[in-house]
Amino acid sequence: MKASRAWLLLCAVHGVASMLLWWGKASAVDMLIWRADTWADRPWTLWTSAWVHVNTPHLIMNQIALGALTAFAWVIRPTLRCAIAWALCWPLAQVAMLLWPQVGYAVGLSGVLHAGAMVLAVQLLLRRIVIRKARRWGGLLMLALLIELLLERGWSHPVVWDSGNETSVVQAAHLTGAFWGLCLGLLAACWPGQHRAAHRAGAHHPSTRGQHPT
Repeated sequence: MKASRAWLLLCAVHGVASMLLWWGKASAVDMLIWRADTWADRPWTLWTSAWVHVNTPHLIMNQIALGALTAFAWVIRPTLRCAIAWALCWPLAQVAMLLWPQVGYAVGLSGVLHAGAMVLAVQLLLRRIVIRKARRWGGLLMLALLIELLLERGWSHPVVWDSGNETSVVQAAHLTGAFWGLCLGLLAACWPGQHRAAHRAGAHHPSTRGQHPT
């Protein structure tokens, strides 16, 4: 399957929307925040809450992480199926936080970014994205994500206080994002025709000729 610009478009949407909402009116932005007790009446917040940030450090850190993910995607060129899988993770990661009663609301891009990173890790590990040493890069990316999740223990510490930035960190969002990234990344990788398309692309890709899978 051919590389697509859809992933880069999603990155651009997240970056621009986050900046626009940062300068938006507080009353309007409040309507875009996902809250556990009112989200069913405001279903759009499953998407829009990712663009809301509580303070400047929160926004800057997520924008830097988004920039890194965008740069990585620019190099490896994810397919349209990768972008679709990532887009589907977006609301699913948000609603999955209902599993933790401690999470009253959640904002920011971190859950979406963890989902995107996991989708790319799975696709690289299974060589659905054809680049040199795809499995090695995918393995390193997944290892980094798993180490972070194990250190955070978001399943038992869904919300923690970050004294440095003076804000709560919803670690459960990292966990749900990575979970759905894994599930939908695998689904996209195992979709009928995906393996054959990647194999054909690898046969003609100049950086993989004469190379063995790693």
